[in-house]
Amino acid sequence: MLTDGWEDSTPVDDTSTIDRIVEVAAELIEADESVSVRRVAQRSGVPRETVYRYFSGADSIVLATAESAAAEFLLELSARLREIVSPADAVVEGIAITIEQLRANQRFALMFNAAGRSRYLDEVTSPEAIGLGRSIIDEVGVDWHAQGWNDADLDELVEFMLRTLQSFIVDPGEPARSGADLRLYLRRWVAPAVAAGAGAANPIEVANIHPEAD
Repeated sequence: MLTDGWEDSTPVDDTSTIDRIVEVAAELIEADESVSVRRVAQRSGVPRETVYRYFSGADSIVLATAESAAAEFLLELSARLREIVSPADAVVEGIAITIEQLRANQRFALMFNAAGRSRYLDEVTSPEAIGLGRSIIDEVGVDWHAQGWNDADLDELVEFMLRTLQSFIVDPGEPARSGADLRLYLRRWVAPAVAAGAGAANPIEVANIHPEAD
């Protein structure tokens, strides 16, 4: 529901002003309304000139809104995975929860939807994305190092998870899997790769499969 009466409470500093702008943009997105500087200014009671002081335009407001929603979701995801001690279970549940939340939360989905694909989806395995994924993996209940995973292994695992997630975003399937069906699919095809563990294929083994030409 869109918030009325923002004019009754004037933001007192930069942080509260930005928060209000982002909150109003989130309400517009959830109501399936377009985000514009004019509309955000009207709904928030913040003058357009002030909105432009913090954001270059509607696109930057939408990006800030998506990033805010993503940050909220990542905190929730970390909490839900914290008690899982199996690497395969953590990866399967992490991917499944993320896919489901992308479909349920329009703000978070903005980071990856088709309309913004050229802007955001190409960066899904960027160093920043890998670092963010590691911050989640490091918080789960798995003792990665005790199970033979080093930092390089974990970075590759996060990349694998992000690429898997990317494929579901680009082509969710018909019909799109969800719930138990989604987890069964991931457990059948993704879990075995994770269960193989770190160092499943070392450089020597790969070289034997694909010898370099003389």
